[in-house]
Amino acid sequence: MHMSPSNISRASFVDRLRHAGVEPGDSEDLRQQKSLLVFMSGLVSLASVLWLMIYSWLGPNLSSSLPFGLQVLVAFNLWVYIQFRNFELFRISQIGLLLFFPFVAQWALGDFVSASGLILWGLLAPICALLCMGVRESLPWFFAYVILTLMTGAFDYLLADVTPAINTSISRRTSVVFFALNFVTLSTLVYLLLRFALIDRAKARSALEDAHTKLAAEQERSERLLLNILPAPIAHRLRESDATIADGFAEVSVMFADIVNFTELAANMRPDEVFAMLNRVFSSFDELAERRGLEKIKTIGDAYMVAGGLSDALPEACCAVAELALDMHEWLRSQDKHSVPLHVRVGIGTGPVVAGVVGKKKFIYDLWGDTVNLASRITDEGLPDGIQCDRASHDLLKGRFRFGEAITLHLKGKGHVDVWRLEGRVADDEADLQHVA
Repeated sequence: MHMSPSNISRASFVDRLRHAGVEPGDSEDLRQQKSLLVFMSGLVSLASVLWLMIYSWLGPNLSSSLPFGLQVLVAFNLWVYIQFRNFELFRISQIGLLLFFPFVAQWALGDFVSASGLILWGLLAPICALLCMGVRESLPWFFAYVILTLMTGAFDYLLADVTPAINTSISRRTSVVFFALNFVTLSTLVYLLLRFALIDRAKARSALEDAHTKLAAEQERSERLLLNILPAPIAHRLRESDATIADGFAEVSVMFADIVNFTELAANMRPDEVFAMLNRVFSSFDELAERRGLEKIKTIGDAYMVAGGLSDALPEACCAVAELALDMHEWLRSQDKHSVPLHVRVGIGTGPVVAGVVGKKKFIYDLWGDTVNLASRITDEGLPDGIQCDRASHDLLKGRFRFGEAITLHLKGKGHVDVWRLEGRVADDEADLQHVA
């Protein structure tokens, strides 16, 4: 449906009025101030209409020009604000109107008694200033209200004997009625104003708490993701500082596990099947490594890298790595009847390494050194379902694990290196002997 420019403008004006002239870029505090002052303007306009009806109903005794004038001024001021969106001007002019109009109206009607305490309405000005400007900014408005009240009271006191019967056309009963109405209406407006402010602030606090909850959940999620990439101490250091993280360790056990004939297996599988297989295997390896207190370093294609000894929390890191290697073989054997049989060759090397975080965005925690290279090359030269250890690892594990005879391998860049095949746990052999006996 086509809308004329005047209809579009009218719709836009009504929409801005309904949203109290709040702009998308306004802060939560400014949004609350705008909503509060527009709400107050609506209440005063409603009260002016009520007073206008009452004054008209009383007939010639009271003039209806005062409440009608207030209604026009409040409405015009609100129109100027919505049209031109100058909240600072609107705030000052509207609070000023709330402050001075009741005193002008009372002076026009007579003394305090004749006007039925109309100046009490001026109290709305410092209250609105307090809620819409702040504590310090509201003080001048409060002092102005107090001074105007004292001045009005002083003049009424001094002129009491000179003009004892000002506005005698207003009966005492009418004055009493309006005294009650003024007190009740003003109290109601103050209550509604404070109630609106508290409800609005409660909504803002609830929205803030919800945002904090979502932020905390997002931070927790980020924390979990970070801990999935980095060891906990490294993640903590990375959060605390942007400094380069690189540490040297004298004795770390590094293990590589490589799936045998993976290329041939993958050639006969769909890409999603290859991914599902690797994800299932490496996820299980992750659980086994976490159970042993070891740090997964990374996966490289079909190879899995893990290390122990990067923290003081694991005193016998080499033993934990050996246990993990045996756990991997046992798990794969348990899966043979459920899927394509898989076999891995494992290489373990122990010695000094350098560990650190590489990169700034897609960073990775990695290890470098001869120990890493040795473990990788021992793995490449291994046999299916075999676990081969270098001399340092063998020396740390002997007595607790059963090994085969030493084998000499010729490794690129290393020359001839002695390795031992880890065949099982000594405790398992003793348990088997006890079972036979």
